[in-house]
Amino acid sequence: MIDLHYWPTPNGKKVSILLEELGLPYTVAPVHIGRGDQFSDDFLKISPNNRMPAIVDHAPEGGGAPISVFESGAIMLYLAEKTGRFLPADVRGRYEVIQWVIWQMANQGPKFGERGHFSRVGPEAGDQSYAQRRFNDETHRLYGVLNNRLYDRPYIAGDDYTIADMIAYPWTVGWQAQGIDLEEFKYFKRWFDELSARPAVQRGLAVSAGPAEDPASLSPEEQARRRRLLYNQRARPAPAS
Repeated sequence: MIDLHYWPTPNGKKVSILLEELGLPYTVAPVHIGRGDQFSDDFLKISPNNRMPAIVDHAPEGGGAPISVFESGAIMLYLAEKTGRFLPADVRGRYEVIQWVIWQMANQGPKFGERGHFSRVGPEAGDQSYAQRRFNDETHRLYGVLNNRLYDRPYIAGDDYTIADMIAYPWTVGWQAQGIDLEEFKYFKRWFDELSARPAVQRGLAVSAGPAEDPASLSPEEQARRRRLLYNQRARPAPAS
């Protein structure tokens, strides 16, 4: 059994999609990132960067104590290796996939995330036009990277559907909010439509972590507490010896 420490964001949905594709049994352990669950001492033991998702595998290959893994790219590689699926065994095919997994972690996820962040910043933070333009442009550029990659192959890493596709897909579900016209990227659109129709992808996207929270239900004090907790984070002090 695998414990999936999860909140329904694109990063969380990468892993739920893969688990659904693999058909592995798993339980969802909600990590309410708006409330600050990711800063709890118990969660930091398995995810020291205080970010979800993370997993705990209670039946690792070879037996022994449970294995915990944090960072979504590492989780994808771990589960693919554990099951021998969605990651080629030969060195050329394997690194074709791995380089795109790292591309997603280093480029698509961070740049799309910054685009979302700066689009939500209020006027109290000052003029954000440069940051908004920069990350709008980067988002558009990265859709172009995917489109150009997919013009002569069905999937990101070649002829086969792999974790390279699963890790990139959830960040593109919000293409409309990202200001993207899918008709501009026809090879990407063909890929996107195919993945969107996969039953396991649909199940993975639908994984929840409990009832949705109405932000209007929060008191002004709770809203202020969360802003202090979540924004402009600095280093946490090391535990006392």
